[in-house]
Amino acid sequence: MAIVKPFKGIRPPKDLVEKVESRPYDVLDSEEARAEAGDNEMSLYHIIRPEIDFPIGTSEYDPRVYEKAAENFQKFQDKGWLVQDSREHYYIYAQTMNGKTQYGLVVCAHTDDYMAGRIKKHELTRRDKEEDRMKHVRVNNANIEPVFFAYPDNAVLNDLIMRYAATEPEYDFIAPVDGFRHQFWVIDDDKDTQTITDEFAKMPSMYIADGHHRSAAAALVGAEKQKQNPNHKGDEEYNFFMAVCFQASQLTILDYNRVVKDLNGMSSEEFLAALQVNFEVEDKGIDIYKPQQLHEFSLYLDEHWYSLKAKEGTYDNSDPIGVLDVDISSRLILDEILNIGDLRSSQRIDFVGGLRGLGELKRRVDSGEMRAALALYPVSMQQIMDIADSGKIMPPKATWFEPKLRSGLVIHKLS
Repeated sequence: MAIVKPFKGIRPPKDLVEKVESRPYDVLDSEEARAEAGDNEMSLYHIIRPEIDFPIGTSEYDPRVYEKAAENFQKFQDKGWLVQDSREHYYIYAQTMNGKTQYGLVVCAHTDDYMAGRIKKHELTRRDKEEDRMKHVRVNNANIEPVFFAYPDNAVLNDLIMRYAATEPEYDFIAPVDGFRHQFWVIDDDKDTQTITDEFAKMPSMYIADGHHRSAAAALVGAEKQKQNPNHKGDEEYNFFMAVCFQASQLTILDYNRVVKDLNGMSSEEFLAALQVNFEVEDKGIDIYKPQQLHEFSLYLDEHWYSLKAKEGTYDNSDPIGVLDVDISSRLILDEILNIGDLRSSQRIDFVGGLRGLGELKRRVDSGEMRAALALYPVSMQQIMDIADSGKIMPPKATWFEPKLRSGLVIHKLS
């Protein structure tokens, strides 16, 4: 069973939400956060990217930066830019991109479910990134930003959400950078609150879609606080962390593409010949070509687009990892031909989220920055759930969820 609970959210007043809200900390760098915050002292970037309050070049990992985050979080509350609800609520958060809306329930998930594997992950985490987020949670004693979960479709929860979606939202705005619509409702009926708790309790698992490091950090800080409390009971607020949970069928996963700096000493002709061992290679000309199906890739090389179709026998349909296009391309192209084995550390490769389009791949190759680009067909949510259920881990840089959750709509305090 999945344990969730409502919580007393800390939120901006309705008339300030567009001043406070921001993109997540990990989708932009310090320079971009500094530019987006500008002279807006209410921007959440002062809490999630507080290095912007220091001279340019200050490390985001400087101890003073974490202290500044806590100082700014308290300042936001003192000035009334963030106000805590008087009672516990669940919330509904909707995002509309390209005419499609997905509805998430904002809940507090239990750290024990993460530790026990009932909250399932599909990616490896890096200890340095975990520690960074742990410091941020510790110093603020709060989950400033939510994690992004998926759950199996549920008709009862869907009906409840649609009933609220027909009412006027608490927040409703178009974000300035992504151009997507974001809406937010407060669930204030005790019966609805109980229904949500009960329906999640029937679920054997939830799945991390995005936010693996934040999930790990929240769970580890919760475990620390358990050890520090001699009177620990298990229902304390630090046992919970904030998540936005979406029905799996609603989620949009975009392609996550690759650009490489060199061909491992080969000419273009030698590279294309090497590809023909495991792929059917077809020149598609100069117009942008997008993969049309699983196991088909698009290659951009020397101002031409190519279709690469993996040959039978190069993948295993019974293996939830081996059947993935991200695994096929990593094994048979990046590793076997280009000698790029460790995608996490290699300086010869970079990754481009699908929202930027294949035109961005073309631009980076045509500019001379990169030698070639590889576009992949998107992973499905069912594939992610199958992998998580099997206990396996996806190759790195496999999924790109869009739209991203906006931060600053609601915050969860650990006490």
